[in-house]
Amino acid sequence: MAARRLATREAPSSALAERELDSGKIELLLIDVADDAGMKLVAVFAASHPECAIVAVTPATQIALGVQAARSGAADFVRYPCDAAEVSYVIGKVLTGLEHDADQPPPSGLASAQTTMIANAPAMQELLSLLRRAASGMATVLVRGESGSGKELILRQLHAWSARHGGPFVKVHCGALPDNLLESELFGYDKGAFTGASAAKPGRVEVADGGTLFLDEIGDITPSFQVKLLRLLQDREYERLGSNIVRTADVRFVAATHKNLESMVSRGEFREDLFYRLNVIALHVPPLRARPGDIEALALHFCDNTSAENGRARAMFDADALELLCSQRWPGNVRQLQNFVERLIVLADSPRVSRQDVARELARTPGTQGLAAAGGFSLAESAPSSTILELEQARNKAEKHALEKALHAAKGNRVVAARLLGISRRALYYKLAEHGVA
Repeated sequence: MAARRLATREAPSSALAERELDSGKIELLLIDVADDAGMKLVAVFAASHPECAIVAVTPATQIALGVQAARSGAADFVRYPCDAAEVSYVIGKVLTGLEHDADQPPPSGLASAQTTMIANAPAMQELLSLLRRAASGMATVLVRGESGSGKELILRQLHAWSARHGGPFVKVHCGALPDNLLESELFGYDKGAFTGASAAKPGRVEVADGGTLFLDEIGDITPSFQVKLLRLLQDREYERLGSNIVRTADVRFVAATHKNLESMVSRGEFREDLFYRLNVIALHVPPLRARPGDIEALALHFCDNTSAENGRARAMFDADALELLCSQRWPGNVRQLQNFVERLIVLADSPRVSRQDVARELARTPGTQGLAAAGGFSLAESAPSSTILELEQARNKAEKHALEKALHAAKGNRVVAARLLGISRRALYYKLAEHGVA
């Protein structure tokens, strides 16, 4: 793992930690978890700042605290007295996972607020009926659908309806880590298994004991790791790295992917036997464009959540504004609609959202400019000057204005600003430099 120079900051209180996190410049947070107060902070910060990875620091003699912290939202844990090699390994692994998502827009801060399934369309009603029946057993469930369609939400609902709802729901992003890190993440390791393994440590399979283990983006794992995963699913047995003790996995396996696994099997990229082990109960989440009747209900739901989360008066959509929202295809599905509505409400000048407000934001959203123009808005109209500007000048003015407004609404927090603009952190930093916005 390549060495990386890190800048660090210290926050002796939760209030100061909150202030640092609100700056949007913190990627990773280490929290001392020696008591209930520290454990509560893990849960609070994991929910309020999903873009920041948390590493819990626990007493060496209380490994159960590390497991509990992982179940509460921590990405990993280390023990003190700290071993430099172990700390370096854990932080490096967590940052590697963050790098995988660096080019994606940060997750919505309202993700945890959506506890109600919006599923009025017949296709979604049928899906929920299958889900409720599947929840009663232990069979492996594979959910497929386009990115942003709500696969994780569906599987969390499955867990909530299952007999294991009192146990943990543990997620592993299979595409975020190379094989060696993914193996230690899943199976754990014994002391001395590799440089940095200064003490034995449970993996995510053990953390999920008694609950549900969610293997996200299962289509991204390499052929060599597919063999190891097949044994886990087939025999429910595994070994920690550096150990020859066979352990039993008391978890329910669920998985998700946006890839066509059948095509990957036919090309020899995905093991056929593993595919059949995963595809015991197959569910498909339809894209948002296939259930346009849900768009209005989803938009109103996200509107109410955004208003409440930001301490604003309840925002309202004009009828023709909702009509324009419902006319879009939303290629990024529910996630794109959620982030769009959040951005629209936070950046709005009044609690009443008009068709023009929607059209203005659509003009800045990739893949929707045509319909935005049909809504009666153009970038040229947003320019403060009445002079007809060249397209590039108009685009630059609109971009700079959007950057300034997003930063102001986000109170300077660049992570939140990136989310409001629907772009990645890297893209935001590039645009700020390009337009000279501080």
